[in-house]
Amino acid sequence: MGDRTSWSGIYYATPQDAGLHAQDITIGTPAGPAPAWRFDGDRTTWAIHIHGLGSIRAGTLRGVLAATDLGYTSLVTTYRNDGEGPRVGNGRSTLGATETPDAEAAIEYAVRHGARHIVLFGWSMGAAIALQLANRSPHRDAIAGLVVDSPVLDWTEVIKANCTRSGLPAAAGSLAIPWLTLRPLARMVGLPAAIPLRSFDWTVRAADLTTPTLILHGTQDDSVQIRLSQALQDRRPDLVALEAFDAGHTLSWNSDPGRWQSAVTTWLTTRIPS
Repeated sequence: MGDRTSWSGIYYATPQDAGLHAQDITIGTPAGPAPAWRFDGDRTTWAIHIHGLGSIRAGTLRGVLAATDLGYTSLVTTYRNDGEGPRVGNGRSTLGATETPDAEAAIEYAVRHGARHIVLFGWSMGAAIALQLANRSPHRDAIAGLVVDSPVLDWTEVIKANCTRSGLPAAAGSLAIPWLTLRPLARMVGLPAAIPLRSFDWTVRAADLTTPTLILHGTQDDSVQIRLSQALQDRRPDLVALEAFDAGHTLSWNSDPGRWQSAVTTWLTTRIPS
């Protein structure tokens, strides 16, 4: 298995590789037309799969297998500047700030096509996007659950951790934050606007969480440390369940596909209306 695993955890390059049949569709987003895959199942229960920074939509096929096993219709999205979706400006990521409205367009597509119950699957930054959608989407009442793998729950801590992983002092990450969050500095580094990093800090915003959430996270993750997921579970044990794996970033499925699939399907079966 390891020789098929990239740093982003991608295992299946195409739906066909995963034994899945996809329709190629296009979703109109605020950034322009975005290609997507649709996997037909139950017409009222949908799963929307959102990939992470530096990955591509194929990485979410691991989650599509679980949703398909439950009979859901799945929609695998792309978003601006991810290499497959529309290119905007200089092509840089805004860490979920401008990508979230693109993912919202996928929810709107699902609702237009009959979705009444929606599960958001998010990987890394895709999890950060999913949490934003569950909190502020016009269709948030339809969002019945979140399944998030290696979720970014605090960008400031993640930036510090990745500086350390790269051999830089964590303080270098702290110095970078103003260049993201202050408008004049953000414009100087080519961002369209300042990034509201505080709105992505769910260890502080735990009280704002209203959607049942399953977190899958590797204990060896040195990009997004599991202690952030543990902290969220500690603050919201009423809504948050955590499954820990002996794995690195977004590699929990790869380390034990059977256990990952079972954890997800069992958790969803008890929470999503049939």
